[in-house]
Amino acid sequence: MAHLHRSVPDYVFEASWEVCNKVGGIYTVLSTRAKTLQTYFDDKLIFIGPDLWKEKENTEFIENKSVLKAWRKHAAGKENLSVRTGYWNIPGKPVVILVDFTPFFEKKEAVYYWMWEKYRIDSTPAYGDYDEACLFAYATGLVIESVYSFFQLREKKVVAHLNEWMLGMALLYLHGKVPGIATVFTTHATSIGRSICGNDKPLYGEFANYDGDQMAGELNMTGKHFLEKQAAHYADCFTTVSEITGRECEQLLGKKPDIITPNGFEPRFVPNEKTFAAKREAARKAFITVAEQLTGASIPDHAFLLATSGRYEYKNKGIDVFIESMHRIKQAHPKRFILAFILVPAWINGPRKDLQERLEQKLPAAAPLPSPFVTHELVDPYSDSVCRYLYHLNFMNQDNDNMKIIFVPSYLNGNDGIFNKSYYDLLTGLDGTVFPSYYEPWGYTPLESIAFHVPTITTNLAGFGVWAEQETTGNALSGVKVLERTEDNYFEVAEEIKDTILQHSEKFGPEQTERLRKAAFALSEKASWSYFIRYYLDAYEIAITKKQKK
Repeated sequence: MAHLHRSVPDYVFEASWEVCNKVGGIYTVLSTRAKTLQTYFDDKLIFIGPDLWKEKENTEFIENKSVLKAWRKHAAGKENLSVRTGYWNIPGKPVVILVDFTPFFEKKEAVYYWMWEKYRIDSTPAYGDYDEACLFAYATGLVIESVYSFFQLREKKVVAHLNEWMLGMALLYLHGKVPGIATVFTTHATSIGRSICGNDKPLYGEFANYDGDQMAGELNMTGKHFLEKQAAHYADCFTTVSEITGRECEQLLGKKPDIITPNGFEPRFVPNEKTFAAKREAARKAFITVAEQLTGASIPDHAFLLATSGRYEYKNKGIDVFIESMHRIKQAHPKRFILAFILVPAWINGPRKDLQERLEQKLPAAAPLPSPFVTHELVDPYSDSVCRYLYHLNFMNQDNDNMKIIFVPSYLNGNDGIFNKSYYDLLTGLDGTVFPSYYEPWGYTPLESIAFHVPTITTNLAGFGVWAEQETTGNALSGVKVLERTEDNYFEVAEEIKDTILQHSEKFGPEQTERLRKAAFALSEKASWSYFIRYYLDAYEIAITKKQKK
């Protein structure tokens, strides 16, 4: 196998704010990739995350005091590092070190002064999560240095893989203090690119004119931006997740990535053939039952079930376009009943009590509940973007509508109080998904969708969309439809989604539908970690080779 001829590391340390800490997409990247990486490194792969729970239970972390026991005692005694060791509770159960960074708050000024003096990182205008992230990063640098020194790894090939601007100070610390370690820095989305989009500025129309440093000043992002920029420039290997974000890095950080490391998927999450049909049926039943109890309408078993999901970034994730396209479907009076869901966590108080009561009583729903389009109680529904647009469009799920839309603003972790099923368990029940992203460095949600045999619609502004288009050369029956999104074709995209959904739901027979589902799954297999892991092995080799030349 090719990897046997590589400069393979003896040890890999990988650090992220999302190790044992389920926040977003980076958690998915690391947790699904770990088992595949272990086939190369076994227990020489060590993850490092923030110890945010201390003595409280963290279901992600299995503490085991015998893991790295001698080093842990040394670190606590000689170096005053407060760490816990054990395993990350994911497939493969890799070794993990959780570090308590809070004691470093009293050293903050000294740390920031050193970063300014050596790397010109100005931390004075920073705010929000900057201090926490940077002190965790600094503590991570100390932990890696300590393990490296304690186990006398100077003669070994050691890689430290740091994720996002949040670990920028870890990379710079290692560059300055432990030059023997080869560093890899991955940005999953540039902080300044995300901020430009988040502030409703046109990223793509003005792309060639943007200066990252200037925009950082304008958007009050100088701390994060310069930290990310310096980490990218000082890393032995700089990577990002897609060609789209690669261009963004070149323009806004002034550094072209050394290699693209696309995000793969772990097929073990997908139910096997024996259980798939039963899980699909259970998920469909759950969707239809909740919709009936909420809207008071009778919904046929053969309804076409559709969803969008992901983080609540209303414009970036294309949630606005999704609602607009569903509105157009409603106006077209579809022949087949279409039931659409927005599975996006928002600020909630918990499940709706009136809906819970109806679901427990299991009586036929006679009348719609108030606000018959939302399953959980929002803290402030009147300032919620989804609710406001649904109100604006008068999308009230009236009884005679053959198209209904339902907002599920809760994390689907199996105990949300309404569905009580995980996101993946519900995903199996869908007939299609739509992710009309405006800003999406990679795009896990459409990849997860096709892995669960659910055809999807995405855009050419998502890294995954570009990859899928290259892999399928635009084949209409590939299970992935990639729409062209520009700065200003919002309504055209909504119209194209409407046409595609109506075609799938009304014109495709069972045979064509099955072919589409199989094609979707087949494409997802090309994006499994067993295939994409080679890009990481290449990144490690680039870092080690560069380090050896110094």
